[in-house]
Amino acid sequence: MPMELPYLLAAESPTVTANPLFPSIPWFTNSVLVTIIVTVLVVIWARRSTAKMTLMPDRVQNLFEALVETLYITFEGIVGKHMIPKVFPLIATQFIFILTANWFGLIPGVGTILFRTEQGFQPLLRPANADLNMTLGMALFFMAWWLFWTIQEVGVIGFLKHMFAPKGGLTGALWVVLLPLFAFVGVIEVISIAIRPVSLSFRLFGNMYAGETLLHTMSALSASLPFPLNWLCSILFPLPFYFLELLVGLLQAFVFAMLCAVYIKLSTEHEEGEKAH
Repeated sequence: MPMELPYLLAAESPTVTANPLFPSIPWFTNSVLVTIIVTVLVVIWARRSTAKMTLMPDRVQNLFEALVETLYITFEGIVGKHMIPKVFPLIATQFIFILTANWFGLIPGVGTILFRTEQGFQPLLRPANADLNMTLGMALFFMAWWLFWTIQEVGVIGFLKHMFAPKGGLTGALWVVLLPLFAFVGVIEVISIAIRPVSLSFRLFGNMYAGETLLHTMSALSASLPFPLNWLCSILFPLPFYFLELLVGLLQAFVFAMLCAVYIKLSTEHEEGEKAH
């Protein structure tokens, strides 16, 4: 069945999985479409803000500079002066993208503009971070860079020592006695590192999916009311939760970026300490 023009309808509760927009292209889902839109918007804003840098910035440049400076100072206090030039582009980009995607998902029409497919009506736009594929992809991408930066800073031997060898400058017989204990702790640490992408992705996905479901549920409460009361209540009922989701979207972007910074700090702190000494 060919895809028809979009319709503005009362959307059903969102599904956990994203919906393909074209049967022949299963990977091109409604969340991927939103991801592309958000990426384009962020790039346009960044290019517009930095195209003509002046000593007396306009409001667009001033806002961009204030955001970048605030993020730089915040993350520098966590990862340190040595690591911040390397890691800031990725962490700041993740924060800005996640925040923009979270707030873009609150725009009226996202999740409610539907189109007809062979499986029935499907939303044309789906919040990007309400798709586990998106959040898991960002988490795995960060962990790949985290491993690269860690090995770059401490080396493979230093990384293995940090994971499995006794700490605190122990030597001699005491080092040998405590080695099995620290090796066991190292195995637990390896498991915790493997779980990090899961915790990062599920935390962001769970909050965004829950918020999307909440807003759809509140909008659907007025479906049985007569017109135009149902239309009015479909706007008023979810309205207080929109402000809550604005805060949740900001907090989740900050938590994701802050945890990434903390992970970098924990794995590179020893090397920085040696260089400072």
